[in-house]
Parts: sequence; structure tokens; C-alpha cells
Amino acid sequence: MTSDIRLAFAHPEERAEATAGTDPRDRISLRDHVVEVEIGAFQAERGHRQRIRFDIAVEVRPNAGPIDDDVDRILSYDRLTEAIAAELAAERLNLLETLAERVAERILGEPRAMRVFVRIEKLDRGPGALGVEIVRSRAERPLQRLEADGSEAALHPLVAYLDNAAIAAPDLSARLDALEARGLPVILSVGLPEGETRPSSAVKPAQRRIDLLAIEQNAWVLAGRDPRCVVVATRTEIDWAMRHGQMVVWAPSKLVLDAVDGPGSRAPVAMALWLAETLAADRLVVHGSVSVPAGSRVPVERATA
Repeated sequence: MTSDIRLAFAHPEERAEATAGTDPRDRISLRDHVVEVEIGAFQAERGHRQRIRFDIAVEVRPNAGPIDDDVDRILSYDRLTEAIAAELAAERLNLLETLAERVAERILGEPRAMRVFVRIEKLDRGPGALGVEIVRSRAERPLQRLEADGSEAALHPLVAYLDNAAIAAPDLSARLDALEARGLPVILSVGLPEGETRPSSAVKPAQRRIDLLAIEQNAWVLAGRDPRCVVVATRTEIDWAMRHGQMVVWAPSKLVLDAVDGPGSRAPVAMALWLAETLAADRLVVHGSVSVPAGSRVPVERATA
């Protein structure tokens, strides 16, 4: 059995460890938590309770100071079982997928929770266990903006990918005007420059950095074509720009290299899609004929030139 297949059926805690970055976080876990509940989309499942099993692993933010053996300074295991109980009590659900999403969302509402793995299995629907598993991170929760009345509203930006033809197009300013006119914060992403010979390396991490730097050079090319295009590299800069309605161009090196759950592909448009998912974007608007990876969690729109 290959490592990937073995991990596919491993406990979420082991999955979390296998996908941790170079600076792994602490984790807490819940194993084999079984409850009886009425759930399911089929008529045969209505009016009958069945056993479902939860396995959860949560990566947590390190404490700024000593724990001092104080339960109030940790994310308690009770918060995991309480999240399950609260969502099961809220309403009858048809899908395990819905339940998993809601449990993950509730756990990520805890200040110290950074990433959560949730596995839910039905134990009484056949000879084996039938289930789903999801992973969600705090980065995927939308940024909140403080309204005048003191309430908070989620910020869902517009992420736009511009290929080299779009960057060089005579109507670039009009394209940017159209993006701004949608009334959402706009984050621009670009690809590799054309017509230049980049250094190459047989070492994959080195080549990855070379390619990322080349993309950032292209971001500065775009910035030179329109004064609205301010190049930013950090999540803090992106969040500030979103709150203040400023258009920015993403320089990807820092976020991509620091990410625990980074883009699944080195293709620039895949990185743009990853950014859109990370920021809970309203959609990704693609200018150009590039291929977008399937299975996006945000809508993808093709711009008309």
C-alpha cells in the first residue's frame, strides 16, 4: 500500500502531521466519538436513529506564554464534543458533508484553532463504515469588516488573473475599471513573463523560488502600467487593502512558501485559485486562455476581452 493510500485511511491526526509545514503546530484530537442521531437523505433513514462516528484533529496556535496548568489557556477537548452536539441539535441534516462543514466552522471559531480535520462515518448503513473527511483552515474564513453600527460583515474579494496579453492590452485600464465597478476589493494575480530566459535549476525547491520571483517581476510590470496596481506580498497587506478598498497585485512568494496547505500546482493560475479559496473570494475572474484546475471551491469566471 502506498503512503498516499495509507494516509487516505489514516486518522485525521496522522493526516495533519503528514501535511504539516516546516513549523508544525500543536494538535489536539478526538477519536472514535460515537453518537446516535437521525440523519440521511434516503427515506429509509427518516424516523430512525443511526450511529455516526467522529474523528477530529485540530491544529492550534501556540500559547504566547506558559500554560501554568490552567485549563483556560488551552483549547479544551470539550469544545470539540460541544461543537458536535450543537450542530446535531440545530436541525436534522441530510448530508454528512453539511454536518462536517458546520462542525469545522464552529471549531474554527475558537481563537486558538488554526486548522481542523473532521471525519464522520455512518456505522449502520452497511457491512463497513461510510463517511466523509474534510480539512478547513482559519485562512479560509472570510475577513470581517467593522460596519458603522458596530456589526461585522464578511469581506469577499474579487481575485482576477491576468495573462501577459491582458497586461499588455491597450484596454488594460478599462478592464481594471470593470473589475472595480463590481464594488468588491480587487486582488490581481499574474503569471510568468514571456520572452525572457530565466535561470534554471535541477533542484525543485530552487526552481520554485526562481519561478516565484519571476512572477513577482511580472507583477511589477503590471504595477508600472496602472498606478492603482500596488504590489503586496503579505497577508497583512492584503487584508489592509481589502478593508480600505484598494486594488493590489499579489507577489506570491511569501504566502506560497509559508503555507501549510499550499497550492496543489506550480501553475500561476492554480496559485491564483488557491489565493481566491484562501481569502473566501467571491470569484476568480480569468483574463486569458489558461486552463483552470477543476474542483474549485469558488466560482471561476472567464472575462470577455
